[in-house]
Amino acid sequence: MLEAAKDLGASEVTILRKIILPLAMPAVAAGWLLSFTLSMDDVVVSSFVTGPGYEILPLKIYSMVKVGVSPEVNALATILLVLSLVMVIASQLIARDKTKGR
Repeated sequence: MLEAAKDLGASEVTILRKIILPLAMPAVAAGWLLSFTLSMDDVVVSSFVTGPGYEILPLKIYSMVKVGVSPEVNALATILLVLSLVMVIASQLIARDKTKGR
């Protein structure tokens, strides 16, 4: 497809925008979803990877739970759950639309 686009006179930007990015987006989305779920799951690794002065949401929830469960912790956990669920459903819908279109 890349060679055909070049042969037909498409610019490099057009090739990137119309061919490369649409082909790469499922892999990018899957990688992002996987890294998101792994960062939510493994608090210890997240604490080592983040630098000083940064507090990511799983670590914030973990530190809040150590003090005691409060409504803020419940709200943050619910938001994370809903966000994860929306991302999984969106990826499933996109994958289903891709298979229907073929």
